[in-house]
Amino acid sequence: MNTHILEVLGLKRPAGVHPPSRKLGAAAVIERSPLPQMVTLPLQQHIGAPAKVLVKAGDEVKVGQVIAEAGGFVSAPIHATISGKVKQLPTVASSVTGKAVPGVVIESDGEDEWIELSPADADELSPSEIISRIKDAGIVGMGGATFPTHVKLSPPPEKPIKVVIVNGAECEPYITADDRLMIEQPERILSGLKIVMKALSVKRAFVAIEDNKPQAVAKMRERVSQGAFPGEVRVFVVPRRYPMGAEKTLIKTILGAEIPEGGLPMDVGAVVHNVATLAAIHDAVVLGKPLVERVVSVTGLVKTPKNFLARFGTPSSALIDLCGGSDASADELIFGGPMMGIAQPSLDTAIIKGTNCILLEKSDVREEHDCVRCGRCIETCPMGLMPLQFVNIVKYEDYDHLAEYHINNCVECGSCAYGCPANIPLVSYIKLGKLELRKLGVK
Repeated sequence: MNTHILEVLGLKRPAGVHPPSRKLGAAAVIERSPLPQMVTLPLQQHIGAPAKVLVKAGDEVKVGQVIAEAGGFVSAPIHATISGKVKQLPTVASSVTGKAVPGVVIESDGEDEWIELSPADADELSPSEIISRIKDAGIVGMGGATFPTHVKLSPPPEKPIKVVIVNGAECEPYITADDRLMIEQPERILSGLKIVMKALSVKRAFVAIEDNKPQAVAKMRERVSQGAFPGEVRVFVVPRRYPMGAEKTLIKTILGAEIPEGGLPMDVGAVVHNVATLAAIHDAVVLGKPLVERVVSVTGLVKTPKNFLARFGTPSSALIDLCGGSDASADELIFGGPMMGIAQPSLDTAIIKGTNCILLEKSDVREEHDCVRCGRCIETCPMGLMPLQFVNIVKYEDYDHLAEYHINNCVECGSCAYGCPANIPLVSYIKLGKLELRKLGVK
């Protein structure tokens, strides 16, 4: 972090921003969505190598059956999310990158027939057996990053994990999936936490929840006080400030530690897991269930915002219809929140492992103007960077100087662009700058 920039501005810590919460579905109890008639499953639902397809058109599959195996250590298998017949193996557009990736389309037989599951007593499993079950279940980070969870749980011996942070911040506007999960199913989350603590031999954990979620705080505190963990677990209420849910921000707020540039949480002895990820870990280890569904918020310009437990591959349009349809003014579909979410090309885009929210909005495209040197982007950057410098360097294609301004420390949260009076799409410039820097071989 460029701490000298903060000192010049007289700031003790990065301020972040405070966009309106708009938690429209905060009171909406989780509903199980009906089984889709057909699912489209991209084989790139995680960071790392794409999964390798194991089925062909015409094959009959059951729910939970592996249809694509992990393509490497940093990868994750993909499972059938409905029972039925494989219709085709098309190339589909990734909802994250927009790039063409292999996919599998399954037509439902209406039976929802599962593979035979293998439940287990987590207390009787070794750490390696726990990690193996998590890997086989295809679990990835479900806060949006989709980093394969078994990799996070396999740090090198020289970087032992000393503390687990449970990420229940959910700082993005609109999204309420994690909030409802903490209120309604805290036992699954805390069971997953207990399993992770055992797998990593950790004796300390924090459950981080923003202060605008009082029900979740109360429910998690109640269950923590009643639970038996292999160490100390504390519910830590953090201030509502975007991007509080970013790993680096949470670690700085709770532990007072800064991850070194280009480093990972393990470099400061920490690991961060989203609450939905921990619930999935419980299901995988205790119930033997692979990851085939998640809670998704459907919100924004819909008649009735809701939270659904939905199977991966379900088209967005099906969930939007269950909310009573969209407002006539809605012309933009976003996966995720308005700050870091990704616009989708079609209402039929299918949800995947990293989809925590379907947001319908009216697009607000504004003309970009020249920077007025107000300094707001610097003041609000949670990493203490100078976003305006990234823009200048990219515009002049002077890419080899980007590293001098620590561009790779940027978490692409969008705080800088949120308050920019010149409407400069700073994150777009930053992403382009990172791409060009990688082309130069600079990590």
